[in-house]
Parts: sequence; C-alpha cells; structure tokens
Amino acid sequence: MKLLHIDSSILGANSVSRQLTAEVVAAWVAAHPGTEVDYLDLVANAPSHLDSNSIAVKTGLQAAPSEAQRRENAISEELVSQFLATDVLVIGAPLYNFSIPTQLKAWIDRLAQIGRTVKYTDKGPVGLAGGKTVIVVSSRGGVYSTSEGGQATEHQESYLKVIFGFFGITDVRFVRAEGVAMGEAPKAAALAAARADITAVVGQAANQDQAALAA
Repeated sequence: MKLLHIDSSILGANSVSRQLTAEVVAAWVAAHPGTEVDYLDLVANAPSHLDSNSIAVKTGLQAAPSEAQRRENAISEELVSQFLATDVLVIGAPLYNFSIPTQLKAWIDRLAQIGRTVKYTDKGPVGLAGGKTVIVVSSRGGVYSTSEGGQATEHQESYLKVIFGFFGITDVRFVRAEGVAMGEAPKAAALAAARADITAVVGQAANQDQAALAA
C-alpha cells in the first residue's frame, strides 16, 4: 500500500493541519504495517500555477514545444504519476479566505488531465482515478460546520469533495479542527475533536480491510 502525505499550510511548525496530518499518517501506518509513505510539502515545493506553458503539450497544438513547455509538462507528469500510483492520500488543507491554499489548488490543477484522471463521454465526465482513499485534514480558525451561513461560505471541504469525486474518488474522509483561532479552550476542543475523527477514519479503514479478508 502506498500513502502520499501532503501538507499545504504556510505556518510551518505552528500549523495545526501539519500537526494533525502527521498524526493521521502515524495512526494509519500503525494500523497498516508495511505502508510505504511518500511526502509532498506544497509550500517548499509548490508547482507553478497553470499558464500557457503548463498546458501547451496537453493541447497538441504545437509540434515543437519550447524548453519551458517541456519543463512544465514534466512537472505535471511527475505529479499526476505520483498521484495515480498512490492508494491513500492524507492532505492537510487549512481554510484560507474561505477556500484552500493556492499551493494546494496548483497541485490539483496539475492532476486534472484528460485521459489520466478524467475523461469526457456523451453522458458527461467520468473519473479515472477511483479506488483511492483520501483523508483531508481540515483546519479552520472559525466555526463553519454548525450553521447554514458558515456552510455556505466555506469552499474548502466542499470543493475538495467535488474535485476528488470528479477524479472518480468516492472515499473522501475528513478530520476537522475548527475554531482553532478562537482562544486556547476552543483550540483544545478542536484538537480533541480532530483526534476523535482520526480514530474514526483509521478505524473505518481497518474494519473495511477485515471485511475484505473475511469475504
């Protein structure tokens, strides 16, 4: 089993999402010995945002791509190949300005490739990257999940569920820590809730594994 651990918080050692993704990975490996873990820090190694160079080779409109275009295509190919070879993804996704970090969006944009992660048919798009488990560590300074107004203004968890579904992934789980900027007591409660989520999502996977072996 291959697990890809991804962090996208810009806060380094002060990041709640980075702390929790590490805990998720440790719990997963403890429950699934032998898991091969790869790590991607999207702040230290952020792909550039999509531009004419990064999509040129994919369009097939240029017979002779430039050096910049070949270089950008190589980055996309490395990232999508890594993604497709992965069984489990643990993704740290803090809420920035009601959405995800720009570094994480840049990574996702590199994955969205016709013929690799999605195809279009006469009945609409079909995801090609199914069969994976995605565990999103969602960290939020405020509280968004408990009110209609909060749910309407977050484009973090909702977006990630949609985009991974677009790629064909239906097993998307969330470890949520919200209210982490509202004081020490709310932060402690958020971390406790997130750790309960970790136990639940890792335990769910272990139960599925046991059921598969018994089938």
